[in-house]
Amino acid sequence: MKREKKDEEAGTGHPFANLDKTAVFQNTRAFSETPLNAKKCRLTLTQICYMLQQGETLGRTEATECFFAITKLFQSKDAALRRLVYMAITELCKHADDVIIVTQSLTKDMTGREDLYRAPAIRTLCRITDSGMLQAIERYMKQAIVDKSPAVASAALVSSLHLLKQSPEVIRRWANEVQEAVSHENPMVQYHALVLLYHIRSGDRLAVNKLVQKYSKSGLRSPLALCYLIRISAKLIGEDDSGSDHPLYGFINSCLRNRSEMVVYEAASALVHLPKTSGSDLSTAVSTLQSYLSSPKPSLRFAAVRTLNKISTTHPEVVINCNVDLEQLITDQNRSIATLAITTLLKTGGESSVERLMKQISSFVSEISDEFKIVVIEAIRSLCGRYPRKHATMMNFLSKMLRDDGGFEFKKAIVNTITTIIEENTEAKEYGLMHLCEFIEDCEHSVLAAKVLYLLGKEAPSTSNPARYIRYIYNRVILEKTRVRAAAVTALAKFGAQCPTLRPSIEVLLSRCKLDNDDEVRDRATYYLAALKTEQPNVISNYISNNLQVSVQGLERCLESYVHGNDFSKPFDLKQVPVSSLPITAAAERKRSSLAIDACSSAPSVASAKKDDKKASRQDIYAEQIAAIPQFSHIGPLAKSSSPVELTEAETEYYVTCVKHIFENHVLLQFDCCNTLNDQLLENVHVELEANDDAGWELEQSLALASLPYSVKGTTYILLAKPEDGVTTGSFTATLKFEVKDVDPATGEPESDEHYDDTYALEDLEINLEE
Repeated sequence: MKREKKDEEAGTGHPFANLDKTAVFQNTRAFSETPLNAKKCRLTLTQICYMLQQGETLGRTEATECFFAITKLFQSKDAALRRLVYMAITELCKHADDVIIVTQSLTKDMTGREDLYRAPAIRTLCRITDSGMLQAIERYMKQAIVDKSPAVASAALVSSLHLLKQSPEVIRRWANEVQEAVSHENPMVQYHALVLLYHIRSGDRLAVNKLVQKYSKSGLRSPLALCYLIRISAKLIGEDDSGSDHPLYGFINSCLRNRSEMVVYEAASALVHLPKTSGSDLSTAVSTLQSYLSSPKPSLRFAAVRTLNKISTTHPEVVINCNVDLEQLITDQNRSIATLAITTLLKTGGESSVERLMKQISSFVSEISDEFKIVVIEAIRSLCGRYPRKHATMMNFLSKMLRDDGGFEFKKAIVNTITTIIEENTEAKEYGLMHLCEFIEDCEHSVLAAKVLYLLGKEAPSTSNPARYIRYIYNRVILEKTRVRAAAVTALAKFGAQCPTLRPSIEVLLSRCKLDNDDEVRDRATYYLAALKTEQPNVISNYISNNLQVSVQGLERCLESYVHGNDFSKPFDLKQVPVSSLPITAAAERKRSSLAIDACSSAPSVASAKKDDKKASRQDIYAEQIAAIPQFSHIGPLAKSSSPVELTEAETEYYVTCVKHIFENHVLLQFDCCNTLNDQLLENVHVELEANDDAGWELEQSLALASLPYSVKGTTYILLAKPEDGVTTGSFTATLKFEVKDVDPATGEPESDEHYDDTYALEDLEINLEE
């Protein structure tokens, strides 16, 4: 009895937890035994597949030996063993040599009468087949695509979709068979065929339009195929930017009356996400989603309320009619549905319903995940903008959530919301700052603590009693990590700069910070203390109070380059940083402060700050692109970039725009080119300039574009040196020059190696540095 109990307890773990690779591969000897023990072979193959799925590394030799041992199992008639053989071959083909030897066996299974073997044999064969051998099985693949068996047809279609990436010219020849498979009786085959047919024609916009128009009228039976057709239609409408005026808009609208709930929801979701859609155009889709709010299926209720929640952000007036149904979902057993219902009501409801809704959220907010808590917080942020008088109610709710357990993104969302409320509503400033002070007393995230300290340094000195916040800030100097201590020193300096009555106390605290263990904290304290002791308002204002008027992304890029350059013989030159041409917002100031802390602390912090910054200005994007080109490394930092100027009409065969980048001693001309002819491949594409006046502009360098295929955007550059006599204007005649190769419009491949030179006249180019 005891032994049986121990065996039972030992069996509760994973059966493959302690597999030994050597022992498993020794068991492959059983594959050569006669008679074959199918059960033992199945166990060994399962263990091999498990190890490979867990990331076990195999040498080429042992993988090849194992692979050839497995090929001997093709003699077995055991169905389960044969399917494991296909799976093992698929996994080992990436590690073994000479895997092509099993092609004959797989082709035999693929063309046999046993449907149970045919589908997995097709998938396995396509995994080991390269572009050179694909033509050998082309006939069999075409037959499999139109096979009556749904499993075989789907396997062939999905495998063809994977092969399209490596051999597009071969797969495009199967278009007739794929088109026939779209009419298959099986819904899944119909869906797979439509997906493959779309990818075959995706390079030709006209062919895609014909595809959608054909099958939107024929009436596909597969709900999945219809959903995919709706997505293609929505993509085409979005690319044309035409909204409800597009011909395909009527097709999507008609799908709202489909019998399949999946298709109806997909159509409604597509309509509400279309660009240039007015509230009146959304009414039909919203009515459809409203009917799903009372569905007995939780999945439909969740899908409908989530989509309505997104609509309420941009068109709250359209969702107001659904408020009665949304209130019934507040008590839904699914907390995710209840959360989305309440946040939607917060965005669309009246001011009188705020307290009631906040109480209902408080009752179950601890039961939902951080993802849905963030949704609630974003709804509260939107609500604060519409009803500023309710800030006390919402601030209390946010402060309670700050004390709850949660991840970084959850806490960050709360801090950002409170910060937004403080900046937009002066009445909520002191109340919100005190909540944030209590938060940083026990904050485990250094990034958030530094962010709050920056906000305190910016906003707290202008409150009625700024001295009450100093204790919270100085506690961070004593208790926190280097990054937070450095931010606390900066916040203290802001108090000293803006509150003359507190300046003696601040100087004492900064003097203590000079004894810190970290040089960053000591240097900051010494720097700010020296500025405060001058007692000169202009010095204090310039070096403590005012922010640097530079580009945030440009500062980050220059600091990162300096830190990773390993050349510290020269100090960092702030003049290299591009000046910000945009108004300095509060969000930009917070980002700049955080970036300065990161850059001065360590290089990894700079990298982490870069990941957080997802929105860069147009000029910063240009600066990144130019900095990546070695030929332009000597021209210095980018000062300004112009808007794109069209040098051709948009409807012409070659569309060219020009962007002028201004540097200290140079002007870089960026020509963005697009070839709109599908039967031509352009090579050695470049622009030639001829000066219309003798202004002294000197052509220093020209970068040609090696290749410009159909409908692909490419860029060529010309670098001009500024005239030495200070001339700031110039006029040039521009000509686009290139070599032309004729290509097959269907495949995009050149018909021959022959080419001819050609030119195309562009509009005159003007340069005026005084603008």
